[in-house]
Amino acid sequence: MIRGLKSILLSMVVVIAVVPARSQTPDTARPKLVLFITVDAMRPDYLPRFESQLTGGLAKLYKGGAVFTNGYQDHGITETAPGHSATMSGRFPVHNGIIANAAGVNDTTVTLIDAPGLLGASPFRFRGTTLTDWLIAKDPRTRVLSVSRKDRAAILPIGRSKQPVFWYAPNGIFTTSTYYGSALPDWVKAFNARKIPASFVGHTWRILLPESAYTEPDSVPIESGGIGFMFPYTAPSSPDTAAMVLAGFPWMDEVTLDFALAGVNALKLGAGPQTDVLAISLSTTDAIGHRFGPDSREMHDQILRLDRSLGVFLDSLFRIRNEKDVVIALTADHGLTPFPEVHAHDPNSGAIRVDVRPVLQRLSNSLAKAGVPGMGLTAMYGIYDGNGFSFESGVLELDGPALAKAHVNQDSLLRALRAEFLRVPGVARADRISELARADTVNDKIARRWLHMFSDDTGASLVVSLAPYNYWLSGYSAQHGSPNDPDARVPIIFYGNGVKPGRYTEFARVVDMAPTLAAIVRATPQEKLDGRILQNAIR
Repeated sequence: MIRGLKSILLSMVVVIAVVPARSQTPDTARPKLVLFITVDAMRPDYLPRFESQLTGGLAKLYKGGAVFTNGYQDHGITETAPGHSATMSGRFPVHNGIIANAAGVNDTTVTLIDAPGLLGASPFRFRGTTLTDWLIAKDPRTRVLSVSRKDRAAILPIGRSKQPVFWYAPNGIFTTSTYYGSALPDWVKAFNARKIPASFVGHTWRILLPESAYTEPDSVPIESGGIGFMFPYTAPSSPDTAAMVLAGFPWMDEVTLDFALAGVNALKLGAGPQTDVLAISLSTTDAIGHRFGPDSREMHDQILRLDRSLGVFLDSLFRIRNEKDVVIALTADHGLTPFPEVHAHDPNSGAIRVDVRPVLQRLSNSLAKAGVPGMGLTAMYGIYDGNGFSFESGVLELDGPALAKAHVNQDSLLRALRAEFLRVPGVARADRISELARADTVNDKIARRWLHMFSDDTGASLVVSLAPYNYWLSGYSAQHGSPNDPDARVPIIFYGNGVKPGRYTEFARVVDMAPTLAAIVRATPQEKLDGRILQNAIR
């Protein structure tokens, strides 16, 4: 018991204030711009794996930055919303309130501007502050811009702050919601008026390098659901359709970066004397990874194209802003697990697709007989809703009041369910959060990561973890979302003003990035953090 409590305290490091190691450095030496880049679903092994072929922005950061080679999103549900909530807050989802995509930024009380018919989005579920708030508290002149293809990826890095936040809509424009304002700024309207997405009509995605540069086969039928899984790929001939499917092509990153650069110019980010913030989340790696898998030729080519696009962006940025005035951080919101059928690391691993539907169906039937109301069991993309319960991303939630009204003993039910889940091939463990609180969370990373999602059994009645490299049985897309390392490992890189380049093997978490950046820019967090300063990164 004592050991478990001690390990929890060790894993949830509290940072009350940031005191940089180089406190004698004059405040005027602070960077004028923090550029925080999140590459959706980028695995860290891509950098050494493709290093000889990288010539652009990824190469610049990887070869010239402080690279933490043992970096993680150290929480249990490795999805886009929780991952982005950790980037600039320095706090795990259990503390910032963003525990899943489904409970992320979707908000019916607001609407999108110039993008009718789409679900509204805001940070109303987010709790606490971010690096942006700390900088504004230090200097109210601080300017901020956050952009992405995805709403949650644009919104969550800067939390609840009502700063300029924009994301891509399927009608081919960058939009925002009425949480942030009633109309788009003139510079955004001008960018949208260029109709850049329509310029990709009929554009063909071919491999960037000669075929001999790719070791991955281009004929893997499990990719893309067995339909359209070989190069080349051509965009539709209709401008509207081309804009709608742009998210699945490498050009989406180019458009996002172009938009970000337009914002830098319009908002005069990084011009000083204060420290400004530019948060960019690039989502194409995730889209291509889901469709083709993380070890596909398509992913290889996407990383090369991302490298070039990011290089063009940084070159353009440094033409208008002194590179010595900029500090850059790069990470990912999660990793990606290979298809079980083509598990690249060990094709004989026995990785499988795990089917827990019979367990859930029996649960739904038994609760229905007990008089617990519900709409019956449905399944879509791994989300199951039955009588008195829901199951998503390995998390079982029970409707406590409904079960109590039907005189169903919840503890007995959970004991029986745990035994049933553990009998399913591919399931590694099933735990209650209250039990995990007694675990050795220094050595039990799965327990630690679930505790970084939930504080007690009210949010998750039971958490079910698959064995590494296994998939939930749902759809054809490659998956992430588990607490296992393939989904949790991410790159963590710092570059530029105040950064000490090098390779560092220490255990590092994405929640450590905000306090580290705060130390560099000499801003003080406004609350207790889960992250700690990565002192090795600071010059």
